[in-house]
Amino acid sequence: MDDHDLHAGAVLVAGFDGPTLPEPVRAALGAGRLAGVILFRRNIVDVAQVRALGEAVASTGGVRPIVAIDQEGGRVARLRAPVVTLPPARRLGERGDLALTRDLHRALGEELAALGITFDLAPVCDVDSNPANPVIGDRSFGADAGRVATHAAAAIEGLRAGGVLACAKHFPGHGDTSTDSHLELPVLPHDLARLEAVELPPFVAAVRAGVDAVMTAHVRFDALDATVPATLSRAVMTGLWRERIAAGSDAVVVSDDLLMRAVADRWDVERSAPMAVEAGCDLLLVCSDPAAAEAARRSLAERSRADEAFAARLADAAARVRRMRARVTATIAPEAALDALWSRPFRRAVEQRLAAAGPVGDAGHDPTER
Repeated sequence: MDDHDLHAGAVLVAGFDGPTLPEPVRAALGAGRLAGVILFRRNIVDVAQVRALGEAVASTGGVRPIVAIDQEGGRVARLRAPVVTLPPARRLGERGDLALTRDLHRALGEELAALGITFDLAPVCDVDSNPANPVIGDRSFGADAGRVATHAAAAIEGLRAGGVLACAKHFPGHGDTSTDSHLELPVLPHDLARLEAVELPPFVAAVRAGVDAVMTAHVRFDALDATVPATLSRAVMTGLWRERIAAGSDAVVVSDDLLMRAVADRWDVERSAPMAVEAGCDLLLVCSDPAAAEAARRSLAERSRADEAFAARLADAAARVRRMRARVTATIAPEAALDALWSRPFRRAVEQRLAAAGPVGDAGHDPTER
């Protein structure tokens, strides 16, 4: 493979079926044709199996690959007990205890890291400003931008203290939509003044907290770019994010899943992957089809060979992802040490503080499970 192939592979994370690492995915990781994998409930049997899967990914060689997961708490939690149970973010926001939010996420980070998971696609930084929103709701820390900002920053600090990378989502804001981007393309008319007042403060706080990455929203903001969703918009992901909100930050821009219908109904991955990178995305999620991830990689490499400016943008994205991967230093726990992980004093103490707020609950259906 040449540099174009290597840079293309360095910006892709793929999902797969089953509880073990498929040989083609293992080979792609080892050859640099993938940057990592993302886990869903279809990949999870129990914590010992997840640890073995994390170890299998880590053993493929080179800079440690990404093992990503959506472990927010509440209804969006791929891992269940004995991993520490976090309530819906809304409940933490209502509690108003930033130290509790930070310490719960630190406990979670420690346990994810021990299982070989390196990247938690959390916290949600969307402001829950629309009661009719079918996909955000209690995944948000609340309807007040200031509350969401402070709790999101605390969650990021906790995850990073626990040894995993954190990701603020969904930029520039999915909280005021009334449709689900897993199923269709939400469209919002908000101008920059409205975004600065409501949607953007939590993302500003995330940058100040040292967040490792930000995930895009498959939402079209017509006042900023009426042609494409934010994921594919240079005006949003480069102009607004990279050059304004995150100026001076090395945070990786992660696309939401390119196979979600808000994107996939309009552009196949061979088109959307180069569009996303050109817009300013650094890491692309292809969550349910390794073959589609490989098609995206080939398309990125071909575009890179044909377009010098795109090649430079792809190389920049790949370098930023590699720097993020290199920041992971936590080691996977020995299998014999797992039982002690669930009963360590820090976790027991933080769970006791949480218990004072009443039952946790999971608030029902998970809208994000692929």
